[in-house]
Amino acid sequence: MIRVVRLGAPRSKGEGPRLGTVRRPPRGVRKADHARLDYYDVWLPDLAPTAALVSWAQAEPWSDRRWARFARRYRAEMRQPAAERLIALLAALSHAANFSVGCYCEDEARCHRSLLGDLLAGAGAQIDTAKLRIKGIKN
Repeated sequence: MIRVVRLGAPRSKGEGPRLGTVRRPPRGVRKADHARLDYYDVWLPDLAPTAALVSWAQAEPWSDRRWARFARRYRAEMRQPAAERLIALLAALSHAANFSVGCYCEDEARCHRSLLGDLLAGAGAQIDTAKLRIKGIKN
């Protein structure tokens, strides 16, 4: 089962390994401390928005219209063959193992991890929705 989490937040019991679906490692944190400090066990930047999309997203404050545009662009990036294969792999693994995917963003509703959760669910993943506040994700 997959949990969608905020990286750096305390881990939940039985969460399993964390995959950091972020473009960059946490600033000021030694690589050896990423897992110990509850960031991630494995870095998986291939499921993060591209650097260009992140730069665009951070250039102005979020509005509903801007978020919708970001969501469309991120989903388009995730339709690339390599990203689709990773999403399919994680969806398949979710039926046999517990792990989590996440990002640093404080506001889950305006973070690509909410979109990634939707994409994983759409690919047939088992998603832990117990603590999830994201609308539209269902098992």
